[in-house]
Amino acid sequence: MLEGAMAAIAEDGLAALTMAALAERLGTSGGHILYYFGSKDRLLLEALRWSEAALTEERRSLLARRTTADRKLDQFLELYLPRGPRDPRWTVWIELWARTTGEGPLRAAQEELDRGWQADLVTLLARGAAQGRFAVPEAEIPDRADMLLALLDGLSTRVVLNQHGTDRAAALRTARTAAHRLVGA
Repeated sequence: MLEGAMAAIAEDGLAALTMAALAERLGTSGGHILYYFGSKDRLLLEALRWSEAALTEERRSLLARRTTADRKLDQFLELYLPRGPRDPRWTVWIELWARTTGEGPLRAAQEELDRGWQADLVTLLARGAAQGRFAVPEAEIPDRADMLLALLDGLSTRVVLNQHGTDRAAALRTARTAAHRLVGA
């Protein structure tokens, strides 16, 4: 159900999504969907959590691999960036960001999901610095990770919205260049 919801949100946006249309698409009833989620915002959040759970497993697997810190960072960048325009995961992220301008459950959930990416990137950079692979002072690692994630968010938005001719390959080149400058990778 969540995978179908993500696909529908990516195709038409959350504003255009009706519970009745989603129910028809999924072969269930609108009441059934509302019973489990209660609102479109809750459906959006749960779809994103479902998607992010799979990515969390991939990130953790990446961190555990026996490869160089440079390669892990490159794989992290590849995992973070969208696959292309209207990538369902990233389209849902953008929809969530638009709804989290104030305090509340959506904002708290968004920050929780962001903290997972931040923590894993900090861990990756700290290990790479300890191995002498990254030239970044230990005290600056959290700030450098934050800067890199902010850049990745901007690049991802451009890819998903197909802006400024930024495709995945161009975004990945820019991310690699920025990573090199931020951490000496």
